[in-house]
Amino acid sequence: MELKELSNSLRSLSLEDSLRYLASLFPGKTVFTTSFGVEDQVITHAIFAHDIPIEVVTLDTGRLFPETYKVFSETIKKYNKKIGVYFPDRDDVEKMVTEKGPYSFYHSKENRLECCRIRKVVPLGRALEGKSCWISGIRADQSPDRSNLDWLEYDENKKLYKYLPLFNWTLQDVNDYLEKNNVPVNALVDKGYISIGCEPCTRAVSPGEDFRAGRWWWESGNQKECGLHLK
Repeated sequence: MELKELSNSLRSLSLEDSLRYLASLFPGKTVFTTSFGVEDQVITHAIFAHDIPIEVVTLDTGRLFPETYKVFSETIKKYNKKIGVYFPDRDDVEKMVTEKGPYSFYHSKENRLECCRIRKVVPLGRALEGKSCWISGIRADQSPDRSNLDWLEYDENKKLYKYLPLFNWTLQDVNDYLEKNNVPVNALVDKGYISIGCEPCTRAVSPGEDFRAGRWWWESGNQKECGLHLK
């Protein structure tokens, strides 16, 4: 199906109906990746509560917050569904930490991107193998880089469609949906963590700070990404 045709087919559908449509269009080849942030919990609820046949997976970097594992556990308990887990390659992690230590990412952006690549980008590649459609919880107003994406794209490198069903949602829309449906939320959210990644690379943000200010805060510049979602 052409990108424009698929975009037109999805445009008027609700969140749940759009996910259902993609699952029927790409049976067994549609995957949603969750990091258990508030946006991802919206999509997880839509998939699990409505029994939509979409595979839900997560990337366990080995450096996540205890609170993230807790909401992971609460989610599978609430919906009685499985979430697939992808870990980084053991040899790659051992080599990096042995040669550069456990906090190499603080020393340079190159080191940080290396760590992100090993712990996140490479496992994502494994999770997307053989898939035709990748669903993600990105919203446009999360960062300038993300606003340059589109709600539906075709990734030429990965050879699949990438669908961002919450792209035009506001954070208030997200919070309203979670409250209405009693969806588990990471306890760190109420402590000012609005974008949650690995524990050493995430801090709380103050009122008025940029959405991504708490990620890799020691780096200068506005591009705060790990490489998963950049074109």
